[in-house]
Amino acid sequence: MAVDVVTEITIGRPKGVVATYAADPSNAPVWYQNIKSVEWETAPPLQVGSRMAFVANFLGRRLAYSYEVIEFVPGDRLVMRTSQGPFPMETTYTWSAVGDGSTRMTLRNRGEPAGFSKLAAPFMAVAMRRANRKDLAQLRSIVESG
Repeated sequence: MAVDVVTEITIGRPKGVVATYAADPSNAPVWYQNIKSVEWETAPPLQVGSRMAFVANFLGRRLAYSYEVIEFVPGDRLVMRTSQGPFPMETTYTWSAVGDGSTRMTLRNRGEPAGFSKLAAPFMAVAMRRANRKDLAQLRSIVESG
């Protein structure tokens, strides 16, 4: 069973401000509760081909994985993919302007778990959706206060 979780939030700041902050991997440990660290494997700035090593805790497990940027349209869309580990994942951020100067950000995580993770996929999707809602609320709080 594939996992495909889409979460959206409206943030009361212009699209450029939200996208610039959210697309910077160095900010991820600040607004993602489960991400503990990010290290650039390639030199910044972010571009197609950039690689970053992430360490996260999810469902009580420590996860270490690397994301590679496969698509980046500054201010509009960022797509990162990891292929290693028991749960290869693709993460997509999109930003769209809302008429009042706000931004709608969409966070999509999708992947095809293998092994034991495949059996836990429905539970993982629920946990991911809950975590994504909290993370986007934290992002909104940070960006709106800045």
